[in-house]
Amino acid sequence: MSLPVQTKMAIVGAGPHALTLVTHLLQKREKYRHKIIVFDPSGTWMSQWQQQFAAQDIPHLRSPVVHHPDPDPYSLRRFAEHRLDELFPPYDLPGTKVFQEFSQDVVSRWQLEDKVYKSSVTNIAPITYRGKPNFRVELDDGNSTIAHQVVVANGGGKSQLPEWAKKISTPYPNESLCHSNEVDLQGLRLKGEKVLVIGGGLTSGHLALGALKRGANVALMLRRKLKEKLFDADAGWLGPKYLKVFSAETDWQKRWQLIQEARDGGSVTPEVMTQLRRYQHQNELSIFEECQVVGAEFVGDRWQVKCDDGMTWECDRIWLATGTKLDIIEQPILKEVLHTHPVKIINGLPVLDEYLCWSGCELFIMGGLAALQVGPVARNLSGARMASTRIVSALKS
Repeated sequence: MSLPVQTKMAIVGAGPHALTLVTHLLQKREKYRHKIIVFDPSGTWMSQWQQQFAAQDIPHLRSPVVHHPDPDPYSLRRFAEHRLDELFPPYDLPGTKVFQEFSQDVVSRWQLEDKVYKSSVTNIAPITYRGKPNFRVELDDGNSTIAHQVVVANGGGKSQLPEWAKKISTPYPNESLCHSNEVDLQGLRLKGEKVLVIGGGLTSGHLALGALKRGANVALMLRRKLKEKLFDADAGWLGPKYLKVFSAETDWQKRWQLIQEARDGGSVTPEVMTQLRRYQHQNELSIFEECQVVGAEFVGDRWQVKCDDGMTWECDRIWLATGTKLDIIEQPILKEVLHTHPVKIINGLPVLDEYLCWSGCELFIMGGLAALQVGPVARNLSGARMASTRIVSALKS
């Protein structure tokens, strides 16, 4: 597609949040159809999402069948009506394949195939254009476009590495120590290898199972007890039950605290827990709870890992399922916006208005970075729907 000189709205990212926004926007404001451009380095919708699910061998989503990018909550169930074996208990969680095919169906039904421009946004600069406030959206291919409104829907998390991992002094092969975002289970042969997975969230569970299925002997290590939860935040956060109290809280710091308590670190689903315990009973998996790594060095061709309880562990690979950190200040594309329109920031999260709009300009934020307004499920598919509803209601025409 060719890049227009100017556009009404530029959207950064082409993942599930961006797709949800565009379908909700066109449902309410069809006039926007030829006034939107989406930027993503892949040039296609949902590309990173699909790669991540494939790389981590994820069989199905954690959220029920009603959460997806289409405005009609029941459209995925209808799409899967002859594929009921691809909806997993207990709440009809869509299988990865049926969800991907449904997402492509959403793209074609809403005629969005030509909306994604293949490029990364490098900077969003507030400017005055024809006497009105706008943005210059600068791209890594050297081009730029002028947009009246910008929506940042690119996830925005930075891989979080533990302190000990940053301090490793011995050289080691790149593939022997990876953050979970860099692990690709596809094509990996691990027979006879020892793999240490660090972290207590669902990603660590998927990676441990993926390594076990490929013949590795696995240790799962986490600094707390392994917790089993169906969803990463209680279902009460999807509606007024908890959100009423959350929205009434005027102290932003307390809101942040409520988000942390609701997500409560990482957890695995009952189904993954059952599989992990099965491997544990077969002595193919060791689970070390309330155990923290204090140091690691690569000696010969293996890792020597020391823990805070004095235990040492030897392994061939270390995978860090230690999550991502959301910090608006570490978003290079927002440097100029932060400079010209400073906002209050609470532990990395910006304070936005109720429409998820940045103070003083028409820049909107979706995903985990909008959690102070949307709540603990901001980064989930249900959060994408909540955010889209707010943003669309703020647009005048």
